[in-house]
Amino acid sequence: MLEAAALPPLIEKVLTDLPQVSFLWQLGVIAIALVVAWLANRFVAPGMKLEHAALALGAGGLRRALFPLSALVVVLVGRTILRKIYPVHLLDLAVSLLLALAIIRLAVYMLRHAFGGSGLVKRFEKLLSGTVWVGFALYVTGLAPDLLAVMEEIRLPLGKESISLLTIINGLLAVTVTLLVALWLGRMAEERLMSATEMDINMRVVLSKALQAGLILLAFMIALPAVGINLTALSVFGGALGVGLAFGLQKIASNYVSGFIILLDRSVSLGHIITVDNRQGQVTKMTARYLVVRSLDGTESIIPNETLITSTVVNHSHTEPRVRVAMPVQVSYETDIEQARRVVLDAVGGQSRVLKDPAPFVAITGLADSGVNLELNFFVGDPEQGTGVMRTEIYSRILQDLKAAGIPIPYPQREVRILGRSLDETG
Repeated sequence: MLEAAALPPLIEKVLTDLPQVSFLWQLGVIAIALVVAWLANRFVAPGMKLEHAALALGAGGLRRALFPLSALVVVLVGRTILRKIYPVHLLDLAVSLLLALAIIRLAVYMLRHAFGGSGLVKRFEKLLSGTVWVGFALYVTGLAPDLLAVMEEIRLPLGKESISLLTIINGLLAVTVTLLVALWLGRMAEERLMSATEMDINMRVVLSKALQAGLILLAFMIALPAVGINLTALSVFGGALGVGLAFGLQKIASNYVSGFIILLDRSVSLGHIITVDNRQGQVTKMTARYLVVRSLDGTESIIPNETLITSTVVNHSHTEPRVRVAMPVQVSYETDIEQARRVVLDAVGGQSRVLKDPAPFVAITGLADSGVNLELNFFVGDPEQGTGVMRTEIYSRILQDLKAAGIPIPYPQREVRILGRSLDETG
C-alpha cells in the first residue's frame, strides 16, 4: 500500500475532493454519462450501418467509439457547469480517460481493417484496446513509475539466470508490435505475389507462406533482444518446446510438411476437381495445414494435408480441365439402333458447355435383359459448375425425342409358365 505522501499529484487532488460535496456531484455526472453512453450504444449504434465500403468503415469506427464519446460529451457538459462552483479533479481525470479510450478503440479498429478485417487483431481487438487503455490510465494518474518499480523487483528464475517481470511484459509488448508489423508486411507481400498471374499458383502460395513464417521468426529475433532478453537464456525452454513438438504435435508438423510438399510438387492446385477420402469437389483454398474442397452441393470439407499424401487422390483436372460425362440410356431390341443413337446424340446439340473437341458420341455398352444399353459420352471444360442441371435438360430432351421418333424405352418383363396339370383339372 502506497503512503499518502507518495501518491501522484492527480490522485492526491482527487482524494482531497473525497470528503467534499463536489465529489458526489462529480460521481453523479459520471453515472449519468455512463447511462447515456449505454443507451446510445444500445439503441443508436445498431442503426449506424452504411452500404458504401468507405462510409461503412467510418461508421464501424464510430460505433466502436460511440460509448466513450457519448459519455465524454456528458462529462464535458457537467464539468463546465460544476467548474463554476466546485473543483472538478475527478471529472478532469474522466475526460482524459474517456478521450483516450475513444482514440484507442478507433485506432485498433483501423488497425484491424489494415490487416484485412480478420486474423490476430480481430480476435484480440478488445484485449488489445483494453491493455493500451490501462497503460495510458496508469501513465495519466502517475501510478506507472511505482508499478514499474515493483515489477522490476519481481525476478523469475530462467535456467542459470533470472529475468524481471517488467522485462517479460516489455518483451511481450515488443513481440506483439513486431508481430503485427510482420503480419502486415506478410499480408502485403501475399497480395503482391497472388496478383503475379505469370507465376504458378502453387509457387505463389509457397512463397507467401514461407515469407510470412520468415517474417514472424524475424519479429521474435528482433523484439526479444531489443528489450534485453538474451536468446540463449531461452535455450532450456526451447529444448522443452522442441521435445513437446516432436511427441505431442506430430500430426500438426506432418500436415505442415505435407502442405509444402503438395504445393511444391503441384499435384493439387486451386480450382482442381478432386476426389479424396470419399469427398469430391473443387479445391477453393490451400493453406500450409489443410485445404478446403467445395462439393457441388455447396458444402465445404476441410481436409488435412497429410491425408492427400497418405491416401489415393483422384484429380479430375490434373493435366487439363476437361471431364467426361457419361449418361446411360436403354432402348428395346426392336429399335433401329442407329436411329436411336442419332436421336440420343442430337440431345446435346443445344448445350453450350459441351465441348466440340473431343466430339460427343454414343456407344453400345451391353445387351441387357430388357434392351440394348447405350451410353451418351461428352466432355465439359468447366466441371466445377456441376453437371446436375445439364443432365436433367439432356435427359428431358432424350425422352421427348425418343417419344417423337416412336422409339420405346423398355421396362423389365417376366414370362411366367405353369407346368403340369391345367387350371381346369385342378379346379
